[in-house]
Amino acid sequence: MIAEELKNLIAEALKNLSLETKETCPEPVEWVHLEHPEDMTNGDFSSNIAMVFAKKAGVNPRELADKIKNQIEKKMPSFISKIEVAGPGFINFYLASDFFVDSINEIKKSGAKYGRNDSLKGKRAVVEYTDPNPFKEFHIGHVMSNTIGEAISRLVDFSGAKLTRACYQGDVGVHVAKAIWGIINDGGTIKDVSALGRAYAKGAKAYEDAATKQEIDMLNKKIYDRSDKEINKIYDAGRKLSLEHFEEIYQKLGTKFNHYFFESETGKSGKDIVLKFLGKNIFEKNEGAIIFRGEHYDPKLHTRVFLNSEGLPTYEAKELGLTKIKYDKTKYDLSVVITGNEVNEYFKVLMKAMELIFPDLAKKTVHISHGMMRLPSGKMSSRTGDVITGESLITQVEEMVKEKIKDRNLPAKESSTIATQVAIGAIKYSILKQAPGRDTIFDIEKSISFEGDSGPYLQYSYTRARSILAKAQEEGIKSKDLGVRLPSELERLLYRFPEVVEKAQKEYAPHHVLTYVTNLAQAFNTFYGQEKIVDKDDPASPYKVALTEAFSIVLKNGLYLLGIQAPEKM
Repeated sequence: MIAEELKNLIAEALKNLSLETKETCPEPVEWVHLEHPEDMTNGDFSSNIAMVFAKKAGVNPRELADKIKNQIEKKMPSFISKIEVAGPGFINFYLASDFFVDSINEIKKSGAKYGRNDSLKGKRAVVEYTDPNPFKEFHIGHVMSNTIGEAISRLVDFSGAKLTRACYQGDVGVHVAKAIWGIINDGGTIKDVSALGRAYAKGAKAYEDAATKQEIDMLNKKIYDRSDKEINKIYDAGRKLSLEHFEEIYQKLGTKFNHYFFESETGKSGKDIVLKFLGKNIFEKNEGAIIFRGEHYDPKLHTRVFLNSEGLPTYEAKELGLTKIKYDKTKYDLSVVITGNEVNEYFKVLMKAMELIFPDLAKKTVHISHGMMRLPSGKMSSRTGDVITGESLITQVEEMVKEKIKDRNLPAKESSTIATQVAIGAIKYSILKQAPGRDTIFDIEKSISFEGDSGPYLQYSYTRARSILAKAQEEGIKSKDLGVRLPSELERLLYRFPEVVEKAQKEYAPHHVLTYVTNLAQAFNTFYGQEKIVDKDDPASPYKVALTEAFSIVLKNGLYLLGIQAPEKM
């Protein structure tokens, strides 16, 4: 990429000035810092390298910046139009008009592949996300996990890895026993998927009673060992209904998993691992349970139970089992696990246990946590039954979008499809606009706005560009790069897409892509407002059409990485 070429030029200039580079980072890409100035009048790239090396050189930073500038200008590459020294010693680089024309050609030629890189080429990666539990509601937190996980999956795939999308689901455990207790005490039949949520809420409330708790705990053991035929029938029917319902939601959200892992599988594996390492100073017995004392290794950690007093594996043991099973199935080089941040402290203990038991796999594991999705009224709780399901949230936003576009007189089927695409885009944009780890306050009215900071705004910008290209085709104006013109803000943003993708993948932070495509759409809409793009009498019109085509390609690729569809009509 162009940034690497600039870094190499700066490193060569320092070498010519007899200033040694950092021995620990021999590659300039690692230690030469470049950034894009916020104000584009200050250039396309800026470096503070003169201020970093000034003391070593024994000169004023601005004086050193001038020397570096002069060194580069001796063999000025064609992609640079000028270099300026500013402020206390910043070196600002302005890219040549020909560079922007070439970048537009590259975008048009690459199409859907533009922005891809090979940073993970040859690597096998597993991204695990969403993880809803059968017998419980698919709530708005699962929508959040799915949105972040899908975006990270696409970034990993875009970076050349052989990707496996994985979903890990708790199909056994106390939550299942609570739900089945609720079903049994409500007639013993399951009418629909919403009945499972109500049954769980009923069982969760009843679990607070000591006698009922004992009853549900015994039921839990029967579910684990499948020792009761009638309970097995209820369990199998409920599990099947839950998983089918989840598939309907995944399809709407645009996710297709390659592997499903279940706690009913990982429990035995996890238990075997814990027992195997019980006598190796990792786990110890305590009041009938088997525990791991995390604080022995780090005072910030704490003790976790891995097998309870009845010998059943806890979530922690199941996670160890999952680690082994996941690797056996995929032989991964990278395992990214997406969870809510409420398990952060538990996951730290788990990672320490994993380091001791599976050190190689621990090194390959990355844990990304996200905050909660909240409505302006506050967080919802599945325990009390006061829960906003993912499905109901999507439906509510869909209905509001349908109302918003009803005056466009679209056919009913087309209107419904667009409403779903826009609703999903609105929800995903709201989730992805900040870094993972922070809570999302989802304001429905703001999320479906067609202006400004929203998913529909990006989608509408894409449809506008496609409409312009269709009009250009009707007018017989072909997309061509006819000569050189002064770069606009739009041109000066388009070429940055590959570096944004690479940064977002390395940091597992899709919000970098979202911020970029929002700025790009704003630049395009400004360009659209200032220029008549399709004009047979304007010799620059073919170039403006080419610029519009390049914009549509980059925006569509960016929307794809965010898991947001790019509709041709809105």
